[in-house]
Amino acid sequence: MKNEQQLSRRERQIMDILHARGQATAAEVHQSLPEAPGYSAVRALLRILEEKGHTRHRRDGLRYVYLPTEPRAKASRWALKRVLATFFGGSVEEAVAALLEASDTELSETEMDKLRTIIKQAKKEGR
Repeated sequence: MKNEQQLSRRERQIMDILHARGQATAAEVHQSLPEAPGYSAVRALLRILEEKGHTRHRRDGLRYVYLPTEPRAKASRWALKRVLATFFGGSVEEAVAALLEASDTELSETEMDKLRTIIKQAKKEGR
């Protein structure tokens, strides 16, 4: 994601909302933020995100609708890298183990087969 390291915590929260929803007005972002700052602060943050190239907007009548400029898949990969680095010291093994331990449901045989295939492919590619 563009300059992801330069986003503040609040800017990341806003980007998470936009990616989850696909698009949102400033009012919708404001309502979705935990411990939201004032509405005008949210609008200012959306403008800053647009200046940084993370969002764009389109007019819908009198209001602006904000959209992320990066696809959700790309943003999710970046977020996962951030989680790996922050909580698991970059260890994929520890992250996968934590996911499997925390899962409320057991993996089906189909899901296990898919994971085996992914692991085999990663080995083959030297990852």
